[in-house]
Amino acid sequence: MRQCLVMTDKPKIEFPCRYPIKVIAVADEGVARRVVEIARNHAPELTPDDVTTRQSSGEKFLAVRITLLAQGEQQLRDLYAELMSDSSVRMVF
Repeated sequence: MRQCLVMTDKPKIEFPCRYPIKVIAVADEGVARRVVEIARNHAPELTPDDVTTRQSSGEKFLAVRITLLAQGEQQLRDLYAELMSDSSVRMVF
């Protein structure tokens, strides 16, 4: 599987590609599960190996990193929008 390519002049991603997304959320009950469920809505092939979590030092926030097989820009836009609609999610990048 090829990695996403980013050009220097004009950003361009060649799809399909492995695409990492990091979600920062308030560390409330079930937030990691919700983030993964949202990601699976857009990338059903997601496996447990594609997901890592890390709690902040103060345990107030949770970082969820997901590496998915991105099929196109619209898929990523829809995924970002749905992730941001969760009240616990603070950032998606």
